[in-house]
Amino acid sequence: MSRPQGGDDEFNALALRLFTHQFRHNLAFQRYCRQQGKTARTVKHWRDIPAVPINAFKDLTLSCVPPEHCERVFMTSGTTRIDSKGRHYHPHLRVYDHSMKLHFAERFMRGMKRLRMGILFPTEDMMPNSSLAHYLGLALDGFGADGSSYFIGPQGMDTERLCETLTQVQRDGEPYALLGASYSFVHLMDALQQQGLAFSLPPGSRLFDTGGFKGQSREMATDEFYRQLSANFGVPASACINMYGMTELSTQFYDDGNATQPAIKSGPHWIRSRTVDPITGQDVPAGERGVLAHCDLANFNSVTTILTEDVGVAVDGGFLLLGRAQGAQAKGCSMAMDAFLQAAKA
Repeated sequence: MSRPQGGDDEFNALALRLFTHQFRHNLAFQRYCRQQGKTARTVKHWRDIPAVPINAFKDLTLSCVPPEHCERVFMTSGTTRIDSKGRHYHPHLRVYDHSMKLHFAERFMRGMKRLRMGILFPTEDMMPNSSLAHYLGLALDGFGADGSSYFIGPQGMDTERLCETLTQVQRDGEPYALLGASYSFVHLMDALQQQGLAFSLPPGSRLFDTGGFKGQSREMATDEFYRQLSANFGVPASACINMYGMTELSTQFYDDGNATQPAIKSGPHWIRSRTVDPITGQDVPAGERGVLAHCDLANFNSVTTILTEDVGVAVDGGFLLLGRAQGAQAKGCSMAMDAFLQAAKA
């Protein structure tokens, strides 16, 4: 991770080493691979590593070491299946943390060592199984300047204290960063509208959102969401950065702002993405919509390659995220999940 950006051959070699390790030690994954006719001897390229549907993390233990030996387990929010939550086991967090810090410094901090930050999400103590709570804790501890603070506690969002802080930030003229779940920003903007408030944060300020709305707030079209962020906080859409990540991954994707939508998402050199037909697992033709599959070398303990339920289009420099799979693509994801369960539980 810390070396200059690696090439395709180096990525492929590392992905195959991890595949061999996970094939040997992750038995549920091994059974699925054998059903697919894929083994450590036959897989010669990272694109041929079987992609595991993300819902498998809800039904099976996907770990190369016993779960009781893991330092942390991150759990999904459970918004799509309330009866179960996906679990991603981490023997330690050194790789996850290193991945986050390196890429966050490049894509969000953009050369700045520290920024005063406001976090619109609960603390890690409040949500110990949340990968996002851990992620934002890393952001504040590693990159937050004096005066950084959380603004969501056990009683909810402290809008009054946050408005006092933003008023002070306007007066002081130092750049400021607000980071949180997309739905937290919706609640904040609704509260500001009720009070007739708006702010103009100093030049160099930036906003960070992630996760979508997940039924936690009213839904908003993407362009309207970023238009309102700019109007409420005086930050141009080009400085409104969205992070695309998930519990089942150990690496995140970012865009370079949202002046235009959909914005291109991209990751660091230790993660690669494909757009696939979820039934066949094969890449769709260039320029066509497919379901996103990601191969993340930081996922050393679970599986490197996951099949999401997100639709995207591959473009130069990354991919466009177009929403959740529906219709035939959603059915294809469901069929892929059924095939995985049948093999893994055989």
